[in-house]
Amino acid sequence: MASLIQSCWLYLITHFSDFQLACLGSFFLHESIFFLSGIPFIYLERAGWLKKYKIQVKNNTPASQEKCIIRLLLYHFGVNLPVMLASYPVFRHMGMQSSLPFPSWNVILTQITFYFILEDFIFYWGHRILHTKWLYKHVHSVHHEYATPFGLTSEYAHPAEILFLGFATIIGPAITGPHLLTLWLWMVLRVLETVEAHCGYHFPWSLSNFLPLYGGADFHDYHHRLLYTKSGNYSSTFTYMDWVFGTDKGYRKLQELKNAGVENGGKQM
Repeated sequence: MASLIQSCWLYLITHFSDFQLACLGSFFLHESIFFLSGIPFIYLERAGWLKKYKIQVKNNTPASQEKCIIRLLLYHFGVNLPVMLASYPVFRHMGMQSSLPFPSWNVILTQITFYFILEDFIFYWGHRILHTKWLYKHVHSVHHEYATPFGLTSEYAHPAEILFLGFATIIGPAITGPHLLTLWLWMVLRVLETVEAHCGYHFPWSLSNFLPLYGGADFHDYHHRLLYTKSGNYSSTFTYMDWVFGTDKGYRKLQELKNAGVENGGKQM
């Protein structure tokens, strides 16, 4: 398996320049992972499959889903791609490379762990600031047009917010200058996480059932369905920032009430 990956990577670095791989390759990878992981939730919702795992009863209309996809394509080509092109010199200056050999797994995992910690911290405060009255009204309300989120709404946002919160995602790699493989792995993990957080379904196999402090769909869905001044749950991937600053109290209280209801129901049976 390792030799196959190295052979594929050798083909890429032989036939494409670092600029092409870091910018166009990253963009293509992002679009592929994002839409392939997000679109299935649209069809789940429309078909009513796995309905018992859906967090909210309400469904989005096909028109609103199509509007989301069209806007996303505009934002991705009009904002994300130019940012990738413009940030390339910074990544190169900080030492990003694509050549073989790959870095060790210890280096890769250490860097990605650092990215998650840094992204959680910056995202939490940026997201919380976006919930102040003026910024919510003029910027963040675009993202909250979908009170019943589905996977693709994870990146549906005002262009200013894309730049503002996108900074939290790229700052880690920008200051460490990772190998391109590490950057791509980070991108894939981050995309899959945010799509899952907005998918609108809480499955028995959801990571939040097994991984401590992982937010997931149920945690973030609560944030979308409440008024902006009372929502809380501002965290990105892991929820420790909300726990430390007490901005998840409403959600935790609701969970306690739900658990109490289940326990009482079980006793009555």
